[in-house]
Amino acid sequence: MRYLNYCKQKGFLLLLGSLLVVMSPFSGPAFGKNQSKPDFQPKEWMYHSLVDVEFVQQHVKIPVPEDVMIVDARPYKPKYIKGHIPGAVSVPNTTFEEHAGKLPKDKDTLLIFYCGGLKCKLSHKAARKAEELGYTNIKVFAEGFPRWMKVPGHYASISAEYVAAQMAENAVMVYDARPFKPKYVKGHVPGAISLPNTQFDSLSAKLPRDTDFPVIFYCGGLECRLSHKAARKAMELGYTDVKVLSGGYPEWKAAYGSDPSTAVAVKAGEIEGSIEIAQFKKIMENNPESILLIDVRDSDEFAKGSFETSVNIPVDDLEKKVDELPEDKPIVFVCSTGARSGESYYMLQDLRPSLEEVYYLEGGLEFKEDGSYTIEPTS
Repeated sequence: MRYLNYCKQKGFLLLLGSLLVVMSPFSGPAFGKNQSKPDFQPKEWMYHSLVDVEFVQQHVKIPVPEDVMIVDARPYKPKYIKGHIPGAVSVPNTTFEEHAGKLPKDKDTLLIFYCGGLKCKLSHKAARKAEELGYTNIKVFAEGFPRWMKVPGHYASISAEYVAAQMAENAVMVYDARPFKPKYVKGHVPGAISLPNTQFDSLSAKLPRDTDFPVIFYCGGLECRLSHKAARKAMELGYTDVKVLSGGYPEWKAAYGSDPSTAVAVKAGEIEGSIEIAQFKKIMENNPESILLIDVRDSDEFAKGSFETSVNIPVDDLEKKVDELPEDKPIVFVCSTGARSGESYYMLQDLRPSLEEVYYLEGGLEFKEDGSYTIEPTS
């Protein structure tokens, strides 16, 4: 009955979904327009060549085309691992030089950079760095990952690390979309359920009864479309929290082998190090001096609005000042989206592990002209 009600309410989306299973999970008649003009007023700090979500959709294909690369400029942790545009490569802006080798050798390749939305500068900075390296066909999807996820039928790709963390918390069901024989029986993610894409309709009862329960699909790697097709079929059935491990079983095996205890040992990257929004607000209202609040946004962003007790250390400068940070107070990093603050947290884990009380604000932070602020959970 629940499914029938869903079909009545969402009939249009089901029809849309049925039109999209073609060469790519994101290409087809419903996305026919080749639009590249963004539907917002660009800021002066933005890159000079911007594109919209319709433009990006046309280049998200499985397998990934050789003449295009979609680049996620957000931190690998905590952002990229828990959700990115399918096929996107992680090249964090603050470690751009270290990861620049991931960029294609052909400097005429279309590069599409994105990050955390219209307030995020990471993709614009990374695009300029790529331009300095001689790349000639660069675009920035300024609305970024939040806009991608708002489009009906879109889902996120995740990393093996995120899958392991969620499985350790019993917070997700994982499905192997490859054939049961010979693939699944030969080796699979420990705890994963066999749900071959070709038998999806007859075996769909294996999916959880609660259509809001998180489900993850995987198959044979970046060249394999089976998990993407299965994910779309699950969304057509009304499942609302669907993700794909695009790297599939090869990525999992490279990271964890086939030992389930290895996966259980991984901590949930989604919440590791973050401070609850309610707790943060309580501290700022009652005892803001009890923490060392570090705003890692750029100086121009900081000047337009900030907490009275915060100090400004842009994330690009943080590594040079890590040794100067005191140990007598808990440290909390903030930015506008949670991307740079999360990266700062992990930077300290690597460079100053002796600092035990370090946290970051995982949320969309916005300051208003009257000095007030709002914090909203981010995707």
